[in-house]
Amino acid sequence: MEPESPHLRGCLVVFEGIDGTGKSTQIALLAKHLRACGVDVITDCEPTHGPWGMRVRRAARAGERLGIDEEIECLLMDRREHVRNVIEPALAAGKWVLLDRYYMSMMAYQGAGGANVEEIREMNEEFATVPDLALWLDLPPEVALHRVADRGLGRDAFENEAFLAACADIYGSLEMPWWHRVDADDSVQEVQARIRRIVREELQI
Repeated sequence: MEPESPHLRGCLVVFEGIDGTGKSTQIALLAKHLRACGVDVITDCEPTHGPWGMRVRRAARAGERLGIDEEIECLLMDRREHVRNVIEPALAAGKWVLLDRYYMSMMAYQGAGGANVEEIREMNEEFATVPDLALWLDLPPEVALHRVADRGLGRDAFENEAFLAACADIYGSLEMPWWHRVDADDSVQEVQARIRRIVREELQI
């Protein structure tokens, strides 16, 4: 009888937070660390660069926003395709998926725009894989906006302090067993150390 593999299914680790909190940097560092530990890792983001996700991205980059109902529809369609075509196949193959934004972003951003946060969660969890771990990188909006400005890329339609503060309030109100706050107001190295501690404690690696 062959021994059971401890990695029959991979893990979904989601990074959340307002823009400027360092999600992309921290994902890259954690991916490098996990690969050194022998883990097969893929990294990805939402909204994706598929047709539905790009509708939201293009509007935001133009300094505009779609209507709230259209935003929700596009994001749900984008996520359905992403879960079906990328996330679930990778997990089934034993890979870890590190994801920059998921449906908690929708709860925060579209919730701050007036949508019902719990209804958004319910709509998503009808089809979307629930994360094994979600890491909320918490940073004051004014600090996050300074970091965005330092990148020299300009702000999108979601990036003003009052709106981001409303998003942060929603993030701070979430209570799920796999949801963990990470203080992101520190050096890249210290934030990464905090992330690795949580990953080690929660996912035993």
